[in-house]
Order: sequence, then C-alpha cells, then structure tokens
Amino acid sequence: MSSSNSRLHTPAASTSTSTSKHWVDPAALPPAPSIDVTTISGNVPDYAKQLVCNVFHAYGVGSSDQQFGYALGRATRFVDMSVEHSSERAGRMEGTTVAEVAVTKHMLNGAGMLHGGCVTYLIDNCASTPLVLLGIMSGQNGVGVTQGMNVLFHAPAPIGTVLRIISSSISMGSRVMSARCEIVDKASGRVVASAFLNKMQPVPPQSRL
Repeated sequence: MSSSNSRLHTPAASTSTSTSKHWVDPAALPPAPSIDVTTISGNVPDYAKQLVCNVFHAYGVGSSDQQFGYALGRATRFVDMSVEHSSERAGRMEGTTVAEVAVTKHMLNGAGMLHGGCVTYLIDNCASTPLVLLGIMSGQNGVGVTQGMNVLFHAPAPIGTVLRIISSSISMGSRVMSARCEIVDKASGRVVASAFLNKMQPVPPQSRL
C-alpha cells in the first residue's frame, strides 16, 4: 500500500485530453489490464501509479499479442514507485520505479542466456517510467520519445533469473530529459546491465508553422 508524504506535490488526477499542456496525457490512455496498483509500494498516490502503468502498457506492451514485446511487457510487474526530494540538488525531485520479471525461454539468445534485445527493451520502457512519474507529480510532460541510450552489459542471466529493474530520473528539461537504470539479479544482487536513457519532447507539427 502507498504511504503519504506531505512534502510531495500531489495534483489532482487529470481527466483532460488537451495537448496544450501534455503532448501525451497519461490520463487519456486506456487503463493497463490486470494491474492492481495497491500492491505497488511507494510514497505516491495510487492514481499516479495507475497512470504510469497505463503509459508503460500503451507503449511498451500494446493491445495485441502480435506486437513486439507483448509477452515480456505483460510479465513485467512494478513493485515500487516513489518520488523524493533530492539530497544533492536543492528544490529538485527524483522519481524512482522498481519492476521485476523472471527470465523465461522466449527471452534467451542462442547461448541460453538473456538476450541483449530483451535487456534493451526492458531498459527503454522501464527507465522511461520514473520520468513519467515525475511528470505526473510535478505537472509536466514526462512521456516523450526515446532519443538515445547507452547500455552496458555486465553479466549473463540464465533462465529462471528474477530480474529487478531499478530506474531513476536524472534531469527533466522542457525538451530533453534523462534517466538511469540498473538491471540486477534479485537473488544475488549481481548487476546484469546498466544504462543511461535520453528522451525528448516532440514538437507538435502546428508549432513549426
């Protein structure tokens, strides 16, 4: 269950579909299926957790089992979502999300280890979520599109490994935002992969005229 934190800015859940404030409004996306946000720990309200899951499922999972990453996305579960005031940057907040997924047969490469493409998929979609969360909690657009990422592979992960994907925001500007991510073996704590992700806010076509 989520706990309250009076220091956090907790705006009312948005129901507007206007694009004047958000290029993509998380509240306008369909609800993520089979998600019980009350099982996700963290200090943000349940509506914010739901909106983050909505964005993750809309872009990282999709609505058809014919779409890339559908099975992996549906198997990935968030276990914590939090926003804290940074101890190093006065007046700044940092969003953090933690997700988990077990390595299954369809995630393996020819050597029987977690495929690098699966790692990149998980990083792209999971590392985006702390930015979405921070945007929801601060009244900004945290969705955007991926501009680039730098991924380091540290150790293999065989079938049955439970991956813990820890992502946190770094910076959030009006056009460019960044996050970091670590994928670790939950049982051993060994780092499987780490990455930095850059996202950008697309310019609406009408603003270019």
